[in-house]
Amino acid sequence: MKLTKILATSGVVVALALPASAEVKIALDSPPDLVRSGTYVWAHVFGEYLNENGIVAQEYERNSLGEEAERLDQVSQGLLEVSMSDAKSVGTLDSTIMGALMPYFFDGMEQLDHAMDAGGMLDHINASITPRGVRLLAIVYTGTPAGIFTTEVPIRTLDDMQGLRMRALDEGQITTFQHWGARGTIVSWSEVPNALQTGVAGGYINPAFVPLTYGHTAFINYFTNAEMSPSVRVAIASEDWFQGLSDDERQIVYAAVERANAANRELVSDDTAILQELEAAGIEVIELSAEERARFREASQPIYQATNMPAGALEAWNAAVGR
Repeated sequence: MKLTKILATSGVVVALALPASAEVKIALDSPPDLVRSGTYVWAHVFGEYLNENGIVAQEYERNSLGEEAERLDQVSQGLLEVSMSDAKSVGTLDSTIMGALMPYFFDGMEQLDHAMDAGGMLDHINASITPRGVRLLAIVYTGTPAGIFTTEVPIRTLDDMQGLRMRALDEGQITTFQHWGARGTIVSWSEVPNALQTGVAGGYINPAFVPLTYGHTAFINYFTNAEMSPSVRVAIASEDWFQGLSDDERQIVYAAVERANAANRELVSDDTAILQELEAAGIEVIELSAEERARFREASQPIYQATNMPAGALEAWNAAVGR
């Protein structure tokens, strides 16, 4: 019997846990943009495959089922089946995942994918987090590798970062900026436009599509295509929901993940069109020289030891990429 009762508690809408045969809710983390948003492409293709194969799935707008912490809690309790989430949400359960965000650690997306799959890191992380009700389905790329957006100071060399105050997502980015000679200040995403326009922050790190999708082109003037790290978020699922699937349904989910991964990687494999859009919007695109990229990479090396991961996690990542 399909159960769709919704509870409203303290202003937060929470769906009751549903049997595997009921609707699979997919909580989005970005606008529904199939041209620019890697996470939306993943979620949409995943949901489409489920629907085509007899598992009813429905997309829910960004934050309509709660913000990051609320969605993680719902997933862990079996109240939300699938969420497109920040990697650091999973990091609250096992910070090993934070290795995927280390700047200049991976040679590219292909190497990170190898580390997760053939290198065993997906299984390694799931062994830790599934007992807590959360299953990592996939690493999802939001767009092409992250670069540096600035309002006033063009970043052509590492020296240009000196003293610059940047919007930081979290303490990890503050550490990164410190090693680059800059300063970081944590600003919530909703407050970023005001921070950039008032000078509270002089820029941020993100994949190339972000100011186009979120309307920041009026006050962003420069994009340095630093390719510092893959732009990573995650697709997570309720372990209660996953374990409640039949063997056949579970195979459908595995196939949906594979199809979604392929669509996501295809979207983010070429940044030519996005860079042209940035230039058309009046944002100067700057390419780092090989020498300056090497300087950024060298300055980033101490960050790996400073990353808040459990003992042995850095060694596991190194082994996963064959170092």
